[in-house]
Amino acid sequence: MAFSLIGGMLANGYSASNITACDIDEEKLAGLSTNYGINTSTDSLKTVGSADIVILAVKPQVMQVACEQLAPADIKTDCLFISIAAGIRESAINRWLGSERSVVRCMPNTPALVQLGATALFANPRVSAEQKSAAQAILDAVGITVWVEQESALDAVTAISGSGPAYFFYFIELLQQSGEKLGLPKETALLLAKQTALGAASMAQNGDVVQLRAQVTSKGGTTEAAILSLEQNGLASLLEKATQAARDRSVELADQSESREPVYKS
Repeated sequence: MAFSLIGGMLANGYSASNITACDIDEEKLAGLSTNYGINTSTDSLKTVGSADIVILAVKPQVMQVACEQLAPADIKTDCLFISIAAGIRESAINRWLGSERSVVRCMPNTPALVQLGATALFANPRVSAEQKSAAQAILDAVGITVWVEQESALDAVTAISGSGPAYFFYFIELLQQSGEKLGLPKETALLLAKQTALGAASMAQNGDVVQLRAQVTSKGGTTEAAILSLEQNGLASLLEKATQAARDRSVELADQSESREPVYKS
């Protein structure tokens, strides 16, 4: 996701000289420098100390260590921290950083890798209007953004757009398998399933999905037979239960992060 954000920011006019990537993996940093021409460093304390915005683009399971390692840095009082880690509340980030900071939590999804992401953002009370604009501009570089007023809403966002791409990938996979069972070659079934998903999503961007479905569903036709079968077999209920399970797991992971003891010793 960090690669995607950097690429999107540069494509939207950000200066490479104003971006510094920090990592312990020097090979990864060399690739970033070569591909994007940005600054790189293995010294996170020095880099964070001079930053106006810090993007915490690490996996949730290492967020605590990453933040606790940054705590000793001479961080600007008005520095904005942007977290893209799922299930890590802003209160935990502040606790691990050792002070109250301006924190924006983001829930992007994997289509951000192709600048088609959907990202929800939440700002804690310390975030200024200017900082909100800056955070939105960064995430707008890889797709669309929406703000939520309550941090708890990010758990629902996780269930819909955060995990959502996997649902569509799974549906394409199942549609391909159904095509094979109906006698189509695997490659043909996959190509048709992918292109149909792409076309439908493109049409949905500029139309009402209920009306679009009605336009395709002729009375007594093949589509109506399929839709009725999906309804009779409980697709709506299955999807509702699936998104509830994803939301509940997001809450569970956030609760676990809140209870973690310090793991990094300076």
